[in-house]
Amino acid sequence: MKGPLFYSKILLFGEYGIIKDSKGLSIPYNFYKGALKLSDNLTEDAKKSNDSLRRFAEYLDNLQKDSTMVSFDIRQLKADVEKGMYFDSSIPMGYGVGSSGALVAAIYDKYAHEKITVLENLTREKLLKLKHIFGEMESFFHGKSSGLDPLNSYLSLPILIHSKDNIQPTGIPSQTTDGKGAVFLLDSGSTGETAPMIQIFMESMKQEGFRKMLKDQFIKHTDACVEDFLKGDVKSLFGNLKQLSNTVLTNFKPMIPAEFHKLWKHGIDTNDYYLKLCGSGGGGYFLGFTQDIDKARKALDGYKLEVVYNF
Repeated sequence: MKGPLFYSKILLFGEYGIIKDSKGLSIPYNFYKGALKLSDNLTEDAKKSNDSLRRFAEYLDNLQKDSTMVSFDIRQLKADVEKGMYFDSSIPMGYGVGSSGALVAAIYDKYAHEKITVLENLTREKLLKLKHIFGEMESFFHGKSSGLDPLNSYLSLPILIHSKDNIQPTGIPSQTTDGKGAVFLLDSGSTGETAPMIQIFMESMKQEGFRKMLKDQFIKHTDACVEDFLKGDVKSLFGNLKQLSNTVLTNFKPMIPAEFHKLWKHGIDTNDYYLKLCGSGGGGYFLGFTQDIDKARKALDGYKLEVVYNF
């Protein structure tokens, strides 16, 4: 058995903000992928994945008892886990590119009863139902999930988030392969854990000053970035990115490893690149935007860059 492939995702804009109804834009990233496989001779990593799937199956068994939204072929899932099923994935864990999202999408695809398929007419209602189901499923891994990562992985389409209850598949401007402008991933060299970062964010939300900053600065610039990116307005986009990068550096310091604070500020000061969080932060990848990839590579010499989009 080898299941279909599910891809990683990149949330270009909207991390943390979408919890509080900012806009967001999420795109599939086909460089990393995963599939369900069966083997009777498991490697160490496959064994870990198999153990995790065993616990996940128990979680889903309990979930479907309380949920009117979804039911699974739990008997088959547990039987396959016993036979040595694991998730064979190149998606790095704790890097903010949706490793658990791809797994959730794969399990839903294979074991959900009466599943909503990619081929049918995806009304807003169906999309929200899928997002809700995926949120409940992925909560096993993170404690709380918007369901957006698995949705992106499952549909393999860019998704525009207007608000929590308003999402739609969207098109993004096509890439220009010889363009100097680029969106890139910057490897922090360490993994980040989602749950503790969300915890810090929720604690900060108790302070009025933080809530005001989120609404007046973070969400304002995030929404503007989404609109600029979809319109292809590069000049306006980079103006808003600079503001967003600055807001994150000032107010989301715990989500940025200390050794990156200087690098982050250097980009803002020189305009060679602007960094932002990719996922919840704390480690993993950061997202970078530059109007001149050669300049950015030079400025970030010694760091691992991976271009994901050219313009």
